[in-house]
Amino acid sequence: MPEPASTTNASIHCERPGSGVLLIRLGGDWLLAGSRPATAALLTELAGREAPARIEFDTQALGHWDTGLMIFLSAVRRAAESRNAALDTTGLPDGARKLLDLAFAVPERAGARRTRSADSLVVRIGKATQQMLDHARELLAFLGELTQSFGRLLRGRAVFDRADLMKFFYQAGAQALGIVSLISFLIGVIFAFVGAYQMEQFGAGIYVANLVAVAMVREMAAIMTGIIMAGRTGAAFAAQLGTMKVNEETDALRVLGLDPMDFLVLPRAIALIIMMPLLTLYADLLGIAGGLVAALAMLDISFVQYLEQTFGAVQLLDLFGGLFKSLVYGTLVTVAGCQQGMACGNSAQAVGEATTRAVVMGILLIVISASVLTVIYTVLNI
Repeated sequence: MPEPASTTNASIHCERPGSGVLLIRLGGDWLLAGSRPATAALLTELAGREAPARIEFDTQALGHWDTGLMIFLSAVRRAAESRNAALDTTGLPDGARKLLDLAFAVPERAGARRTRSADSLVVRIGKATQQMLDHARELLAFLGELTQSFGRLLRGRAVFDRADLMKFFYQAGAQALGIVSLISFLIGVIFAFVGAYQMEQFGAGIYVANLVAVAMVREMAAIMTGIIMAGRTGAAFAAQLGTMKVNEETDALRVLGLDPMDFLVLPRAIALIIMMPLLTLYADLLGIAGGLVAALAMLDISFVQYLEQTFGAVQLLDLFGGLFKSLVYGTLVTVAGCQQGMACGNSAQAVGEATTRAVVMGILLIVISASVLTVIYTVLNI
């Protein structure tokens, strides 16, 4: 019913005119947008030990009403049914009585109502561990399929569009130069600024060049490039493959006799794995350039001194060690992005979730592999 211009507050009064009988008097305007009295105590009484055997209504003072009244009546009826109490609705308005009968005409199907059960901490940890193991198993299986696809490529049996390969080279390489340049240059500036601030106190400002060069070549260039590619290219791969799966394009490829792993995943993997070392080498140069700019601005050293110190600090083993890490990171980003895209569900929401998981998984794998490789390099004295 439409809300009137002026309303009176809803009221409720309960009486017990006889043994086992509860009379509920309703007054005022019971409107969903209006002020309604608290009914929790009444409903608790109806479900308690001293619940009445019969419930009646008096609505002579009832004004306007809408869904707000029906919500209360439905709660009273459910409480009465739970205690097998008789519910006399003759005192209700005709409209309210008919709506109440209609609402309970069909019994609620068992299990239809959504229930929430709070798991214990141990159960939640177990479920999270199981999910992590399942994801790791799926990732290893996908890595095995990708390895088989590379084997078919070496034997000349992998079928994919060479034009797509060139497009992915451009997407994973040239289009990423801008963000890689900016991040790498600023990382070099930050390293040089922090190093100069500390080393200048001991008269060792010249060794800022060593700090920036070794840090960029061995670790930071590869890691930062990998994280950038995980958030940029890995997410793009997941979104592209997920959309293809939603549109049933992967199924169409299988119908045509083409392996989606060869036709869709392989060219993306080739492009990213090849471009990662090149981007890392470019990031090395930009990081050293950023350190050079900061050092020249803050320290009393020359351009030639900085370059000589840099060349003396960086060895070929450091350079190749960083490039090998970039290969590993590129492979992990490819596997994470493509695996999540190929495992995507069949909805638009699933594409977004797959893209998010691809980024998170890619960055997580990069951090874990960086830790493992650092320990291995330290043990092997690389």
